[in-house]
Order: sequence, then structure tokens, then C-alpha cells
Amino acid sequence: MTAPPMNWTLEMVPLPVSDMDSAVHFYSVKLGFNLDFDFGEGADRFAQLTPPGSGCSIQIRPSSPDGDPGSIHGLQLVVNDLRRAHRELSGRGVDVEPIQIYGKGGASRDATDDDQLDNVGIFHFEDPDGARWAVQQISSRP
Repeated sequence: MTAPPMNWTLEMVPLPVSDMDSAVHFYSVKLGFNLDFDFGEGADRFAQLTPPGSGCSIQIRPSSPDGDPGSIHGLQLVVNDLRRAHRELSGRGVDVEPIQIYGKGGASRDATDDDQLDNVGIFHFEDPDGARWAVQQISSRP
């Protein structure tokens, strides 16, 4: 009898920041992440925040062997309603880029109101340090 497959879950991504107060505010208030904890002081301070519904958190800290503030790019959030997410973040003061439709070979164009966004709709934003995030619509997976 063989053992069942083992699950491997990604639980935390380190994210270096230059200003903890600004980063905690951005991620908890502007993005709506849950502030799981915020410990320590000065260079020893770190906080963990989790996007609503996610099993994976980010851990922010002012100094990190993982890179310089703003050096992390390609973090991605997935939502089931991209237009709503775009409106919500914009309404909270996040500088979001227009929704794009991505096609084969990476070509992109601005989305229209008539476009279906599942799997191909994405918008981007940056945190206060310049870490670049993508938000993609996936309402179901095969």
C-alpha cells in the first residue's frame, strides 16, 4: 500500500520594507490584509499579514537577507472579480494600473467592459517601496 500524496503548502513570503509603519498601513488598511501579528522594535520589528481568504501570508521586516526594500516583483493575488478588486483598491487610494488582457506570447491590451477576464485579466500595483504585485482573475480552476 502506498502512502497518500503529501500536500506542500506555501505559507509565508518574506517582503523587505523600508518603513514598517507605512508598510503595515498599506497592507492592512489599503489592501485589506489581516494583520496577524506585529512584534519587536526598530530593526528587530516584523509583522505578518494575510490576504483575505489566503493560506499564504507575507512577513514584512525592515532588514532582511532576502533582498532590499522594493526588490521583490511578481507577487500575485488571485480574485474571482477583477473589476470589483480594481474598484476597491482604487477606492482605498492604491495607485492601480488599468486592467489588461493578456494573450498568447504575452501580448497585452487594455480591457474593455465587454471582455471576459477569467485567466487573462490582470492589473498591477506597487507597494510604497516599489515591490510590484499583480492581481489576476480566476473564478474557477480545472
